[in-house]
Amino acid sequence: MNFKVEYNTIESVAGPLVVVGKVGNAAYGEIVKISLANGESRLGQVLDTTEKYAVVQVFGRTDGINVNKTSVSFLGETFRMGVSEDMLGRIFNGQGEPIDIKTKITHGEKRDINGEAINPVARRMPSDFIETGISTIDGLFTLVRGQKLPIFSGSGLPHNEIAAQITRQASVKNSSEPFAVVFAGIGLMNDDAAYFINEFRKTGALARTVAFINLANDPSIERILTPRLALTAAEYLAYEKGMHVLVILTDMTNYCEALRELSSAREEVPGRRGYPGYMYTDLAGIYERAGVVNGGKGSITQLDILTMPSDDVTHPIPDLTGYITEGQIYVSRELKNRGIYPPITPVGSLSRLMSNGIGKGKTREDHKGVSDQLYGAYAKAQEARSLSSIVGAEALSENDKRYLRFGDDFEKRFIQQGPYEKRSIEDTLSIGWDLLSQLPETELVRIKEEYIKMYYKKK
Repeated sequence: MNFKVEYNTIESVAGPLVVVGKVGNAAYGEIVKISLANGESRLGQVLDTTEKYAVVQVFGRTDGINVNKTSVSFLGETFRMGVSEDMLGRIFNGQGEPIDIKTKITHGEKRDINGEAINPVARRMPSDFIETGISTIDGLFTLVRGQKLPIFSGSGLPHNEIAAQITRQASVKNSSEPFAVVFAGIGLMNDDAAYFINEFRKTGALARTVAFINLANDPSIERILTPRLALTAAEYLAYEKGMHVLVILTDMTNYCEALRELSSAREEVPGRRGYPGYMYTDLAGIYERAGVVNGGKGSITQLDILTMPSDDVTHPIPDLTGYITEGQIYVSRELKNRGIYPPITPVGSLSRLMSNGIGKGKTREDHKGVSDQLYGAYAKAQEARSLSSIVGAEALSENDKRYLRFGDDFEKRFIQQGPYEKRSIEDTLSIGWDLLSQLPETELVRIKEEYIKMYYKKK
């Protein structure tokens, strides 16, 4: 980097913030280099600027910064990251620096981590099925290449295990084109970070994965950088190298908490529950970096995992996320308490682009009907459960009892599967037909007659 302007005018150090006086031309988001008297240097980013001073967030510790002996160099550019294919199979921290024990990476060009918005006219409608190997997702709310689909979870639920399983198993169905996963762990506890790294290495998933790990004890500003670093790497692999890239961001709640913390440090007027008023725009700037571009070979698909505080779906984070993304997947505490993994519930979950990625030549011709019928039958099972809790199971009609049994079998055979069990879409649909065959043919009103004749298993 070429140092543009250097100042020896630090006025104060407060926590992770350094206030530099007599600065007249600093830009918001500009990267600075802080040089200590002992020769050590640290990077930082401008959070606020006026004609007289600049507030800098330091990437790392602020201990040892002497206001009289420390200089600050303003680099004249925003945060940039070097990218190359050598990033595959590597693990980076929240500043984009390798933290594994391998050799240094030979980077090509450096890119602004904020990226560039995709021209809406250049976007192509997502239409290709991504197989996660998890029946509930593949069968009922299918992930489509180029889609952004969040997973809404809660504290103590196994969203990390689900994220690791998808990272291991995901692939583009019926395609020989290169596929990669970019994983960003935001504000992870040390044991969670160790879990992900061990899983990636143990299962061989790391070979096709670029992982960015930001820990809970890292500076807040790194949680703002981490998803942008991950998406910058994804954009390079997708649009320059023609790869289909699945980006997994977890946990976006930690990202939003960092956003609120930095907003408070800048003394901005807070919005809902103390979060900054621009949080919707900020989140959109991350989520909208998914997509498929006309004429391009690659694509970026996002699975954004967030934990809802107090399981409150009306909280600003899941609320705003739901407006931006194309559906949502709910992780159920009730299913988890009953020992079902993965506890992904059909209730409230949906994929708005599912119809674009399923059907003949993509999954199977009966997929849509099976999905609709399973969803409807499980909804009736939930109604039967509610009724039985009031009047007792013995008082139910024979049809209600049938749906009650269906609901139990659906959870045990369709939803429940092992954390290392990868099911093809054919396996998923076969299980679906086994379950639907428990019901009379007259109940299958959402499936075409020709498919019933082909797949229904008469008992």
